[in-house]
Amino acid sequence: MSDLVGQLADLTALRDRPSLDTALATTLNDLLPCQRITIARCVGPEGNERWLNSSDLLDGVEQIGDAHSWTELEDLPRFGQYPVRQQVLAQRQPVLAPTASDPHVFPLFSTNENAAVLELCCSHTLSAEQVRLVDGILRLYLNFCNLLDYGERDALTELFNRKTFDRAFMRATLSPVPAAAPAAADDRRHPARDESSRGARFWLVMLDIDHFKHVNDNFGHLIGDEVLLLLARLMRQTFRIHDQLYRFGGEEFVVLMRCPHREQAHSALERLRQATETYRFSQVGHITVSIGFTEVRHGDSPSSAIERADKAVYYAKEHGRNQVCGFEELQAQGKLASEPEKVGDIELF
Repeated sequence: MSDLVGQLADLTALRDRPSLDTALATTLNDLLPCQRITIARCVGPEGNERWLNSSDLLDGVEQIGDAHSWTELEDLPRFGQYPVRQQVLAQRQPVLAPTASDPHVFPLFSTNENAAVLELCCSHTLSAEQVRLVDGILRLYLNFCNLLDYGERDALTELFNRKTFDRAFMRATLSPVPAAAPAAADDRRHPARDESSRGARFWLVMLDIDHFKHVNDNFGHLIGDEVLLLLARLMRQTFRIHDQLYRFGGEEFVVLMRCPHREQAHSALERLRQATETYRFSQVGHITVSIGFTEVRHGDSPSSAIERADKAVYYAKEHGRNQVCGFEELQAQGKLASEPEKVGDIELF
């Protein structure tokens, strides 16, 4: 019992979801030795759901490396390939293996994360007491996940908040991911397979709603909140499953994305700009956004990258709004030469 309490204490000391999933799998493997323990999350848009493993323990050894988190959606197994997982999520009840060759599958539902399942591949059936033990550990794990979400997500949009950004920035930019592939004709972002991580490129994006103060003044803050909520939804639909979306406060949003080519990053942001411009927001009608982005450099700090992207947003707002501007392009063209050294927080309405 003391070992179990110690393991649970270690589990709840963690503060990031990947480490938490691995710790959950390791804890269960210590208590119920299994050949394989997998935590798989359902990701992707409706109609194209896929399975992404967030932890995969084989004979006690974690199989998932950092590069796995950047796997393209199209490379993941389809939702329908695992009918037992589908059944577990639909019924919100575990399915215990009828034979030793089948996995025991348990549902995992937290407040803001995609639905997931836990699979235990054991050489033995689970006793009623063992099932209760797994269920109790999973409830503790999910309660802790919800507490993390409460502190790390924006209450309105459910995007990540500023508090989580610095840690994610450093972790993402240091992650070994596949090298850049040649630009695809369809503008989709595909990592090259089986290559080094030296070609990986990250982009920091800042997005600001144009004339948002007018929305609040003319329609009220409740309608303004609805605009923020709907814009967050458009962002989720536009960006990939691994791009990290943040609300920094007010009408300011930040995206941390990986993309091998500047042109592809610009195209993805342009799609969001166009989607926002054409979307009809209830009562307000149409709004636009100004977007600035910069490449994350080797040894970069979050504050430096934010400052560069902020300058690009400042330029976009001062030169017509409703456009996407890259810091490096503006600098190469000499368009930022007269910009102040420190932009800081701005409000151009």
